[in-house]
Amino acid sequence: MSILIDKNTRLIVQGITGRDGGFHTAKMKAYGTNVVGGTSPGKGGENVEGIPVFNTVRDAVKETEANTSVIFVPAPFAKDAMMEAADAGVKLIICITEGVPTLDVVEAYHYIKQKGADLIGPNCPGLISPAKSTVGIMPTMIFKQGSTGVISRSGTLTYEVVYNLTSKGLGQSTAVGVGGDPIVGLYYQELLEMFQNDPETDSIALIGEIGGDAEERAAEYIKKHVTKPVAVFIAGQQAPPGKQMGHAGAIISSGSGTAAEKIAAFEAVGVPVAKEPSQIPDLLKSRL
Repeated sequence: MSILIDKNTRLIVQGITGRDGGFHTAKMKAYGTNVVGGTSPGKGGENVEGIPVFNTVRDAVKETEANTSVIFVPAPFAKDAMMEAADAGVKLIICITEGVPTLDVVEAYHYIKQKGADLIGPNCPGLISPAKSTVGIMPTMIFKQGSTGVISRSGTLTYEVVYNLTSKGLGQSTAVGVGGDPIVGLYYQELLEMFQNDPETDSIALIGEIGGDAEERAAEYIKKHVTKPVAVFIAGQQAPPGKQMGHAGAIISSGSGTAAEKIAAFEAVGVPVAKEPSQIPDLLKSRL
């Protein structure tokens, strides 16, 4: 199995006629993702890569029975795009857009939850269930179908860890990039629960970074609820307090959110923490 997306995923692309939307639509379709439609206001009736374009998400869902949406629209319009998808009945919304104002995300997040849907992102690379479906911008050639679930705040570190997993013979069930902003949708705890309940996931790689306390809460959740082997890497171990490192959410404030605190939280509950991303496969293998 896998979590969130598989061969039954019916995807629409919001912003399909834009440069990024069109480029990644072609990539997702070529991988085998069932891209059933796209939206671009005023361009309904056109097509991209043979995929029909609709004026609204509601029109697209009505005609295609889409259950998943990926968003490639400029940041000022991302909030409306996320809320439009939820309002149209889409159950999984992936927002790739970066630079979305935090208050916009807060409003969209709560609206999406009220509609009974899930959000991944914004400012994320998306997700992939190898050999089944990919939604977003991940480099598919490094992934291999298997049994290790991957959860990450960092896109590029996801790719480094996955490359090492694949090289060591550990394929992936699903890899999810949650996004690096201060507020995002599905996070460690929800995804850990999904992987714990997935019978074809036998281990989990978790990639965290400085800022916030999500990793500390994940460690506590693992202690109480996760029985499968977990290995962790925390980025930003040399970051000075008060300096943002890369992501908007990667900032140590008032002495909290440091890499040392996060590492200590995982080690306290018996979860091994890699000093380098390349060590994760061996840490998992030693516990399988």
